[in-house]
Amino acid sequence: MSKIKTQQPGQKTSFQEPAAKRPSPSIAGNKEAFRVPYPFLWLALTVLVVYFPSLSNGLTELDDTIFIRDFHDYNEHLGNLFTSFHRGLFDATKDPYYRPLFMDSMILNNLIGEYGNNIGSYHAVNILLHMGSVLILFKLFLKLDIKELHAFILCLLFAVHPVLSQAVSWIPGRNDTMLAIFTFSFLSFSVDYAKSEHKASLLFSALFLLLAFFTKETAVFAAPVAFVLLVFFIDKKWNNKSSLIQYGVWTACFATWFLVRASATPQTNISFTQVIHDFIPRVPLIAQYIGKVFFPFNLSVFPIQQDTVYYYGFAAIILLVVIIILSKKASIKKILGGFAVFLLFLLPALFVPGKLNEQSFEHRLYLPVIGILLVLSQTSVFNNKLKEVQLFFCAIAVCLLFAAINYQHQKSFEDPLTFWTKAAESSPHSAFANMMLAARLDKDDFGKSCSLFQKAYQLNPDEKYLNFYYGLMLQKKDSVLASEKYLLKEKNTSGYYECDFYLARVAMEKKDLNGAIACLEAYVKKDTKNGPANNNLLLLYHDTQQTDKARNHIKEMQKNGLLVPKEMLQLFGM
Repeated sequence: MSKIKTQQPGQKTSFQEPAAKRPSPSIAGNKEAFRVPYPFLWLALTVLVVYFPSLSNGLTELDDTIFIRDFHDYNEHLGNLFTSFHRGLFDATKDPYYRPLFMDSMILNNLIGEYGNNIGSYHAVNILLHMGSVLILFKLFLKLDIKELHAFILCLLFAVHPVLSQAVSWIPGRNDTMLAIFTFSFLSFSVDYAKSEHKASLLFSALFLLLAFFTKETAVFAAPVAFVLLVFFIDKKWNNKSSLIQYGVWTACFATWFLVRASATPQTNISFTQVIHDFIPRVPLIAQYIGKVFFPFNLSVFPIQQDTVYYYGFAAIILLVVIIILSKKASIKKILGGFAVFLLFLLPALFVPGKLNEQSFEHRLYLPVIGILLVLSQTSVFNNKLKEVQLFFCAIAVCLLFAAINYQHQKSFEDPLTFWTKAAESSPHSAFANMMLAARLDKDDFGKSCSLFQKAYQLNPDEKYLNFYYGLMLQKKDSVLASEKYLLKEKNTSGYYECDFYLARVAMEKKDLNGAIACLEAYVKKDTKNGPANNNLLLLYHDTQQTDKARNHIKEMQKNGLLVPKEMLQLFGM
């Protein structure tokens, strides 16, 4: 039998509202009531629907042909999954880029893609990687105590944002989506460890940080971003025991990556002074990138700073200031933390030496944009008088607009001609874009092609590969001797092996048979299965009566599966 609680003398009477009259949390008008069922499923489906058209895209001939076609033999051997950790990206020994896990992804994708013939499979993997990063980001935002509906809306924006389209639609853009998956996972487990101090979370954070390091150099800023999230978003003391343990683990991961990388590729010859010299003019890119996040209406497949407008950036900065001021519940600490995340992840794009490339690619926003999303979570966009259901449908309207822009932008990656046409249109001051478009118009519109080559040469006569293409253009105009100086310049600056094939023709024009032989011998070492080059070399051996070399060359041709003319076999008794 239970005791009846009686009122004691002097005790205040507490009034309890009858349960029937309490506001029900399920009432539709309640701001806190609305939530999206199965948020992970909807985010995944959104990515699939928005990017499904990219499955029919081909190659752009910007790096993707290198990794899929030129590296075909490398990608065929699964043993190279380990070799990738001991070489550079574009060149095994002379390359400052070190991205082994990206190379491994191409090896594995090559198996799915029927040895590189099924390009659609490469695009499918890119879509799945983007989907994975969206879902992990949603989980991370929840761990940072962002309301579920707000986190869903932010990740929906991330899923469909057209400025991130290049990272998904362009096959080499997977480097950024892979990096995001590992970085978001690292950040998520770092937050877990900061809250729970479970050793498993610490170990997983270390694993994903290492994976991020071996994906792309940008990962060096992942640990500083983790520090910002812990201190600015979950109020973790920076100098307590668990934080110090994390710092030690992060340092060990960095040291491991640094030592492995140092043993794999030579140090770049770009000086610190040169990096700073290139960094200062790039600082205004911050405004350009912010403009593309808020107003993605001037997107480019091959953007350069000179041809990107600033007024969208200035408008975006003003808008940011306004929505921050209008927010009554804004956390200044978290706003500063969000901006810190944005700038930390953007720094690598600002530090890229002009000697390597001058482009301000939009896929480089893939990680930085989460800093802007974190800032948005503290603004009047979410802290307003709208009911949650109203906020949701407003967000859907914005996402539909962004998805439509994304859909149109994806078409720019359909094929090489479309890609480089868009590149030259949006970046008319890019010598490289004009050169690449000219090369693709060479057969169908030779006059326009020549005009573009000349424009490119005026913009930058030292552009990589331009002197090769210029020399090739002259040879097609039957100005063979005039092409020599351009081909030699290209060979001496970039070492491009294709120059040797056309220099052989110059030597033939000069009646220098031995010079032509030397050029073709150098060429076939790089392109062993090129039929015309091998046949020309064989003919030259015959004309110069170098019988032994001719017979050895025939054996090499047969070894490489090349057809040797019957008359040549008869001439040399084979």
